[in-house]
Amino acid sequence: MNLIEPIVAWQAEMTLLRRDIHAHPELGYEEHRTSELIATKLQEWGIPIVRGLGVTGVVGTIRGKAGNSTRAIGLRADMDALPMEEVNTFGHASTIPGRMHGCGHDGHTTMLLSAARHLAQYPDFDGTVHVIFQPAEEGGAGAQRMIDDGLFEQFPMEAVYGMHNWPGMPVGTFGLTPGPIMGSSNEFDITLTGKGAHAAMPNLGVDPVMAAVQIAQSLQTIISRNRNPMEAAVLSVTQIHTGSAYNVVPNDARLCGTVRTFTDETLDLIEQRMGEIVRHTAAALACQAEFSFKRNYPATVNDAKESAFCADVARELVGDANVNANVVPTMGAEDFAFMLRAVPGCYVWVGNGDGGHRESGHGLGPCMLHNGSYDFNDDILPLGASYWVNLARKRLAA
Repeated sequence: MNLIEPIVAWQAEMTLLRRDIHAHPELGYEEHRTSELIATKLQEWGIPIVRGLGVTGVVGTIRGKAGNSTRAIGLRADMDALPMEEVNTFGHASTIPGRMHGCGHDGHTTMLLSAARHLAQYPDFDGTVHVIFQPAEEGGAGAQRMIDDGLFEQFPMEAVYGMHNWPGMPVGTFGLTPGPIMGSSNEFDITLTGKGAHAAMPNLGVDPVMAAVQIAQSLQTIISRNRNPMEAAVLSVTQIHTGSAYNVVPNDARLCGTVRTFTDETLDLIEQRMGEIVRHTAAALACQAEFSFKRNYPATVNDAKESAFCADVARELVGDANVNANVVPTMGAEDFAFMLRAVPGCYVWVGNGDGGHRESGHGLGPCMLHNGSYDFNDDILPLGASYWVNLARKRLAA
């Protein structure tokens, strides 16, 4: 690997910083300590900052000294932790019950900080690099909040880039693809109202349980019979709540779940058909129905030109054999999607390994995202930081 030597020399310092963030996890829009740490480091390195976009977001601006170009790009890292319990007991485990950096945002923040430090010390590029530290990726739509607060008006940029560690991918590898790389995230709620009765005399009531069962089954026909089979989509009923006794037909039932797609067209179709199935099935069984559909995050869609560019940057760093430029997308969601809808760019995955890096005291579970046994792999800190620096230099070459 062609890592940048000064960044490699900072690895021990980077590791301590990452582990400090890991030990003090903060939820979305509450990243006050993390935001302060980031701001302090950037200012220490002479990087002008703006705070408060998206409540706790921080943006640092680094201007190159190799010319007078007005070009600018953005590099983004997320900061927030998850509302989950960590089962690891090693020295840097979470000190806050019910909160954990179970997705590696501590590592993402540290890699971008290290890149910012190096770019500020060696501004041998022609243009401007905005380093974006974003809050509330985990369900809070912090990217959209920063955009709403004027991110791209205050910091105009021609491209924006994101990166996420990926457990299961070997250390020293990158994955990306043009087009969709992560799915949209959407939620639905269905409430059915019937008429309660004694279970021995169901004819005297209107049974919402049977309506719920039929609707849950019928919704799957949208995927198998309405969706274009060439378009990926997932519809999962994940909750059914109803009833309280063995001998009572309840008054109501509730179904909840998620829908994931790669295109808005497929999502529009699914939402339309869901509404039709819910209304007509409920009516056929004499129930009243309420249906709500919430679109959370759109699909994360990489620009084809920027994807090819990022693949070249990664190849120069780790070699062609270690870059999968057509990685299989996932239906997991990512709110960097909002930034990519506003500005062209690319989102890449960097291998986090198989979990063998974890110190004694890690949990028994796999080292997977959103798992209580997860821990970011500190060995890839210099790799991610080197990728950011090389990307900025190549994109803003004099």
